[in-house]
Amino acid sequence: MLKSKVAVQVISSSMLTDDTLMLGESLLKQWKIPQGQPVLLKFGAFRQHIKVIPVSKYDGMRISQGLAKQMGILGSTTLRMQYKEGSSTMVVGPLIGVLVSRDYTGMPDKPFGSITMFCKELVDGCAQNGAYVYFFTPGQISGSGSASDVNGWVYADGWRRTTVPAPDVVNNRLTSRKLENKPNVQAFLKEIKQKYQSTVFNEKFLDKTEVFEALKKDSSVSRYLPESHSLRSYTTLKSMASRYDNIFLKPVRGSLGKGIIRVTRGEGSGYMAHFATVAGARRQQYPNLLKLYATISTKMKSIRYQIQQGLPLIEIQGRPVDFRALVQKNVSGKWSVTSIVARTAGSQHFVSNLARGGTLSRVGEAVSKSNMTSGRADASSRLHAAALAIAKGVETNIPAHFGELGIDLALDTGGRVWLLEVNSKPSKNDNTPLNDHKIRPSVRMVIQYSRFLSGF
Repeated sequence: MLKSKVAVQVISSSMLTDDTLMLGESLLKQWKIPQGQPVLLKFGAFRQHIKVIPVSKYDGMRISQGLAKQMGILGSTTLRMQYKEGSSTMVVGPLIGVLVSRDYTGMPDKPFGSITMFCKELVDGCAQNGAYVYFFTPGQISGSGSASDVNGWVYADGWRRTTVPAPDVVNNRLTSRKLENKPNVQAFLKEIKQKYQSTVFNEKFLDKTEVFEALKKDSSVSRYLPESHSLRSYTTLKSMASRYDNIFLKPVRGSLGKGIIRVTRGEGSGYMAHFATVAGARRQQYPNLLKLYATISTKMKSIRYQIQQGLPLIEIQGRPVDFRALVQKNVSGKWSVTSIVARTAGSQHFVSNLARGGTLSRVGEAVSKSNMTSGRADASSRLHAAALAIAKGVETNIPAHFGELGIDLALDTGGRVWLLEVNSKPSKNDNTPLNDHKIRPSVRMVIQYSRFLSGF
């Protein structure tokens, strides 16, 4: 196996010109790189002809400060390299660009707010794995139509902004549809795919109805789906309310449990609605379904809802429990389950998100404390199998490129697994596995999949 991971040392431009590169003799021989002849150096969208000088008893690479600056590299680093003999091209990378929603230039220690720790973890993981990562926002994409470089953030003894080439791989971590649909963002992503063969993963947000409609057609996963429809009329509400004691209305584009309404059949013809708010569930009694619909229909003018069969979810001391599975593509480009955690709702809530006072625990622990009547022994393996099947189902039935999915699952008291929702932008502060590893497996997986996509 050819050695591909190489330490890159940046040295003064007075010692080395910007069109030459020094390489350990053993690497030069191993990759059969011609010396003294021009070779094309490729790093993301960056291209430059250089000459390679061998260095004996050395197994790294040295580049000048001038060349490093053109490549967006601000200090010594570790990369992977390959030499393509047919085109005389030396490819170094992978160069990973992470597209984030915003940056805070006035906060040099936390330029990305609550996800800064995740970003730094990605930097450290890249240094270990041999990769280079930078972070950029829609505002840092040039509006001039040139996609060859980006004004991004790199970490070199602190967070610094610099010009970097367009990357081999973009991990789209935008948290709003409005930002994602900006013309400059869409134009940039389209151009780098066409011009530089870059790959973009987690390309778009998923709507709840889109996911359920797509998966209904897939016999391998349809058994996990509670009955769900787009709520467009009173007839749909009436028909679902006649079949189920509990129904949920979920904003099609909602996240973090915002705006969910639980409807429960009450005495006689009455119904109770529970509205999810930050402070807890707000309850309101309605004498009949029509009055309830009148309240909801005013909301429907601006919000599209999915109506879903309510499930007898397992509970711990009266608090509903669900599960967040993080499913990611690995170094072979195959789906694998990185983590599954149980989330128990806060005392005044019926949704389990941490943003709503929910708590995390291990699957086995939650199941053993719950009111589940059967299927405890293999609950964990069944959640695992469901998460994997659903990720494959999403990939097969929805035409977009995903590299990681947050899949919310539930178990009913009889032990059956149900799908609640699929999130194509899993939060990096919510689903942290319960351990203190320096670099989380979820972060490592992003790097490994980027290596797979870029051919490293």
